[in-house]
Amino acid sequence: MNIDISASILITYFRTVTDFFYFLHLLMKFRMAFVAPSSRVFGRGELVMDPRQITLRYLKSDFIVDLSATLPLPQILIWYVIPATKTDGGGHSNNTLALIVLIQYIPRLFVIFPLNNRIIKTTGFIAKTAWAGAAYNLLLFMLASHVIGASWYLSSIGRQYSCWKQRCFEEIYTPPHCNVKFLDCSKIKAMGAERENWLNLTTVLARCDAKNGDSDFKFGIFAEAFTSEVASSTFVEKYLYCLWWGLRNLSSYGQTLSTSTFIGETVFCIVLCIFGLILFAQLIGNMQTYLSSMTLRVEEWRIKRRDTEEWMRHRQLPPDLQDRVRRFEQYRWLTTRGVKEEEILKSLPQDLRREIQRHLCLNLVRGVPFFAQMDDQLLDAICERLTSSLSTQGSYIVREGDPVDEMLFVIRGQMESSTTNGGRSGFYNSITLRPGDFCGEELLTWALLPNSSQNLPISTRTVKTVTEVEAFALSAEELKFVAMQFKRLHSMKLQHAFRYYSNQWRTWGACFLQTAWRRYKKKKLAKELALHENLAAHGHHIGATILASKFASNTKRGIAQKLRVAQVTSPSTFSLVKPDDPDFTEEV
Repeated sequence: MNIDISASILITYFRTVTDFFYFLHLLMKFRMAFVAPSSRVFGRGELVMDPRQITLRYLKSDFIVDLSATLPLPQILIWYVIPATKTDGGGHSNNTLALIVLIQYIPRLFVIFPLNNRIIKTTGFIAKTAWAGAAYNLLLFMLASHVIGASWYLSSIGRQYSCWKQRCFEEIYTPPHCNVKFLDCSKIKAMGAERENWLNLTTVLARCDAKNGDSDFKFGIFAEAFTSEVASSTFVEKYLYCLWWGLRNLSSYGQTLSTSTFIGETVFCIVLCIFGLILFAQLIGNMQTYLSSMTLRVEEWRIKRRDTEEWMRHRQLPPDLQDRVRRFEQYRWLTTRGVKEEEILKSLPQDLRREIQRHLCLNLVRGVPFFAQMDDQLLDAICERLTSSLSTQGSYIVREGDPVDEMLFVIRGQMESSTTNGGRSGFYNSITLRPGDFCGEELLTWALLPNSSQNLPISTRTVKTVTEVEAFALSAEELKFVAMQFKRLHSMKLQHAFRYYSNQWRTWGACFLQTAWRRYKKKKLAKELALHENLAAHGHHIGATILASKFASNTKRGIAQKLRVAQVTSPSTFSLVKPDDPDFTEEV
């Protein structure tokens, strides 16, 4: 046995870098303020920032644990303790003292886990993403596996040397007379011929060979280090195998290990089993929680979709309705990913909620031409009360004759707005609402009335989605509140803008112009016929007069018939009701 000097230098370097962070943690806690326990009667308590009080409190509480975790034990053992304890003939057998280094992980656990709990208590999570949180817990599990694997390897080397030393003592007084110095690597040259003669005659090596099935020494779980030739491998191979041994047995709680009756081996396996159970419950349980949180929304949506399918089958809904329900659920999932935005916003304070709504809605609302005429204060009040609305293709937003309970401002998609003027035969008007348009304008007229009734206005149009539509909705109660609080909404400038962009007013204006034009054409034609009659009356030829009279009567009859057909098949001002125009008491 011998110590690998190059590996010792490498380990010393990396261990020193790690210890430096623990040292910084120790220094930082000398300046970390704390909340006085006596001040926690009400509220969060008083923060103590006096350096002397902080130092005294730290020295009385966690200083010893943090100092134990910070001490450079590997460096001290490798370069000072082990060489000093080397006895004549003992060689480097005292490398089992390195197990003391692994004991240092006990105070480090008292640093890692409380710090981990404080981070979770303060921020609610260790990592911002689920993958990072799972990787963090897996790293802690691998660190524990590294400690277990290193302990197993050092114990294996210790058991090998114990066997050699025990069998050597049995041959001290019998040929070939074993000497403990023969086990020292540094004495090989000094005792060359004598040691070679002993090697040719001794049975110590054969009786302590774990590969030999006839060996009477109980290696137990440590035999694998020699049967797999781990002890004679390179440093990288040795380290990776020990890490794998620790991972395998921690994850299986040591159930695959076959132990001997050696007390140290039995205690090691008991500790390994208990440690594996604790780590699996704590670290692997946390990692599973992090990973399951990634698919939690998906699982909730899948369960809700399954329940919806069972409900539709139980109620025997028609296939077309089932398809519409499925399309809506799919569209809502693709748009929101199962996040309930309204609940998140309601849990926030009012000023923060107002700023978020302004960020989400202001630019989109300003894209609506009607809202572009308003000032920022009025827009903020409207944005604060807007809610998101999603509709799939073929959905009816409102039907003609139904009460209007909200205004809808289109953000994405297209809708068809049509009217039959209350079911009038032969009357049909249809337009397409695109991003920037709005529907439910009857509600604004109702909200602006000084003494509006509790009854909601009746819709004059039927609005149906042509594509998937994403929009903002403003309910009747919220619109009424804005109209009562902000008198600027009563200004004639906004009223003119509203009439210009309102589809209801546009339809009424178009019908009014069409009717006026037809009335003008009718009067013009009547004047022309009267002129023809006058000319015929002053004619000299009786036959021409009779012919002109018949022609005029036939023309009148045909025109009258055409006018009757036109009145049935085209809109008229007198049958299309003009939208309400409220009488405001004041203008701002």
